[in-house]
Amino acid sequence: MVVELRKRKAPAEPAPAPEKKTRTRTGGKKSQAEDGDGNNGKVAAPQVGDTITLEGFGGEIETHEGTKTTLKALVDESKSGVVLFTYPKASTPGCTKQACLFRDGYEQLTSTGLSIYGLSTDSPKANTTFKTKQNLPYPLLCDPKASLIGSIGLKKSPKGTIRGVFVVNKEGKVLLSEPGSPNSTVEAVEKLVKGGKEGEEEKKEGQDKDAEGEKKEEKEEEKKEEGEKEGEKEEAKENGEQNGEKIEEQDGEKKESE
Repeated sequence: MVVELRKRKAPAEPAPAPEKKTRTRTGGKKSQAEDGDGNNGKVAAPQVGDTITLEGFGGEIETHEGTKTTLKALVDESKSGVVLFTYPKASTPGCTKQACLFRDGYEQLTSTGLSIYGLSTDSPKANTTFKTKQNLPYPLLCDPKASLIGSIGLKKSPKGTIRGVFVVNKEGKVLLSEPGSPNSTVEAVEKLVKGGKEGEEEKKEGQDKDAEGEKKEEKEEEKKEEGEKEGEKEEAKENGEQNGEKIEEQDGEKKESE
């Protein structure tokens, strides 16, 4: 019996692995990892003493009435600067307490020319209801994208608002920036205003002292001039008397010679 030998088929070569496609970003915003500056895409919030560029800072927001505005516009409209107190959600207990504390201290808190604004991510409708119900004397600002809230360092990650307060003067200098409770945010502004008043009083006292000093110097100068004039008169008088004596002597001599 003849056995037929069959040739074994060579094992098939494995198919090449598909090439991984690499996605190339051609535009758009950088991700946090791609930012390249080592801060994961986050911009550090301004600290007390820093001077910020008001133009474009925090983007565009709107008032509870729906009017578009910016931080720069609010600062320009103020007498000495702007107070922004942030709150998580309108008409909630903590936020109501905070808003009412700013309401009750409004006259004192604005006595140095600061303008007060509440700031949240609430809608104009929600903030209008909040303002009307609590009879708030200041405007409420709506920042649904939290652009301004994030710029001042009071945005909660990944979403939400940290209760706090931020104060900037006309020159863009940050006077106050801190998170806090309803009470502490108001107290921080009260302390700032009190310090500002004391500084103004000291400045005024210094100016008054300078004015008094100038008046005193003027009086002393006047007295000195008067003294010099009196001296000149006395000298003229003495000279006159001496001239008179000389004339008398000359007259006497003439008489004797005659």
